[in-house]
Amino acid sequence: MMTTLNELAYTRSGDKGDISNVGIMAFGAAEYEALRTWVTPERLRSFFAGVVLGPIQVYELPRIQSLQVVLHDALGGGATQTLRFDETGKSMAALMSRMEIPTALLTKGDAG
Repeated sequence: MMTTLNELAYTRSGDKGDISNVGIMAFGAAEYEALRTWVTPERLRSFFAGVVLGPIQVYELPRIQSLQVVLHDALGGGATQTLRFDETGKSMAALMSRMEIPTALLTKGDAG
């Protein structure tokens, strides 16, 4: 069975030039472990195919049970150059929140 990222965490996105960043804040320890295991640059590359053209980095922030995702070449040149509807990448978090994650990654009884 699958769930979506928005069932496991809060998300928030922003931009700097042609780079979008997404913060993922897990609801708890089990959710953080599932996200840490599943949200990888390779999976994000597939998920954002055709949208993110550059490197993708995922930084773990275990003390606050969060991930920081950095998406390079993700905004069509940035706010002053792009013709995209969402020129500042504010919808990247909303899009990522629909990413499917296997429920088997959650420790039984620990999910919030």
